[in-house]
Amino acid sequence: MADRGGLKLLGFIFASVTLAVMLATGMVVKGYADGSYSLESAASVDQ
Repeated sequence: MADRGGLKLLGFIFASVTLAVMLATGMVVKGYADGSYSLESAASVDQ
């Protein structure tokens, strides 16, 4: 069985990665909501 110290460290690492993914996802969603990003490609104006 694993020791408590190792499990605490592993839990902290998983929590940190989860928080980083949540923050990145929130920033991308906010970017889409603000209009910074767009799923449609912009029409070319060059003729």
